[in-house]
Amino acid sequence: MDRPRDYVWNLQSHRPRLPVRLVLAVIVLAVFGFVVALAADAFLTASLLTVASALTGGGGPASQPDVIARNVAGVTASTVGTVGGVYLVGRFVDRRHFADFGFRIDRGWYRDLGVGLLLGAGLMTAVFLVELALGWVRVTDTFRVAQSGFAFWPWVLWSAVFFTSVALTEELLLRGYLLTNVAEGLTWFDGLSKTGAIAVATLLTSALFGVGHFGNPNATLVSTLGILLAGVMLALGYVVSGELALPIGLHLTWNFFQGPVFGLPVSGIDFGVSVLAVEQSGPTVLTGGPFGPEAGLLGMAAVLVGSGLIVAYGRWQRSVQEGSRAVVTPRLRSTD
Repeated sequence: MDRPRDYVWNLQSHRPRLPVRLVLAVIVLAVFGFVVALAADAFLTASLLTVASALTGGGGPASQPDVIARNVAGVTASTVGTVGGVYLVGRFVDRRHFADFGFRIDRGWYRDLGVGLLLGAGLMTAVFLVELALGWVRVTDTFRVAQSGFAFWPWVLWSAVFFTSVALTEELLLRGYLLTNVAEGLTWFDGLSKTGAIAVATLLTSALFGVGHFGNPNATLVSTLGILLAGVMLALGYVVSGELALPIGLHLTWNFFQGPVFGLPVSGIDFGVSVLAVEQSGPTVLTGGPFGPEAGLLGMAAVLVGSGLIVAYGRWQRSVQEGSRAVVTPRLRSTD
């Protein structure tokens, strides 16, 4: 690096260097997300209000259709803003194809998605059944809706939409975009192998994932550590396959079964609707208490089991080496 420009521009790849790319990504995502949110509020909410009124059958409190419509509009704006923002940054700043952020969709992609969906549901079901068997959780009712007068099915469908959006946007941002860029950037350091770069990038992005949940209700340092470990598990799903299908599926059903199915807190939040209404007891250090399983040793054990199963699945599919290579080796767009 002989000239000041070399610190911000990579002549070999014809694009900004990693720190500049990350700063530009934050700016583009913030601006594009803001514009999409304004558009959704202006044009989408009214249309969704009509749909929500039909779903609720005109029953329940007068505010129910409006709340559903605004919630769905907000989630739609968040999803479109994130996906569109990453596309713009990838194309015009990173010079990457959007598919290389974990969306090279083919039959294998859908197979991995199914595995992730089954794994998330299975792990959380195991956590719930262990707590039930030990008497740490007791089922008190079914088809619970916390808000009096609100219908169950529209709200549980809304929660499915919400957790799908959370899984998609968080995996795309933290694993697909950030882990990919950081891992690739770290390979430029002498003495750091591609495997080492991926490991460091996984820890950094997982730590960010944990810190990002520190402001949630009932969060503690232990819960932050638990979320960090969950981030490593999700990152493994991306690294062993090079695709986001497995972590998206795992993230979705882990949250959905935890909250809307089994009635447990999801990262400290009660979403007010669940197939089972429960009362939880038992030692907080094991159950996670009011934050949810990620803050307890039982949930952390499930994360470790899930991580082991993901690695075993990757080896069975012989995708570990190929997936790792896809994470750190960019397929840049032509500059012509």
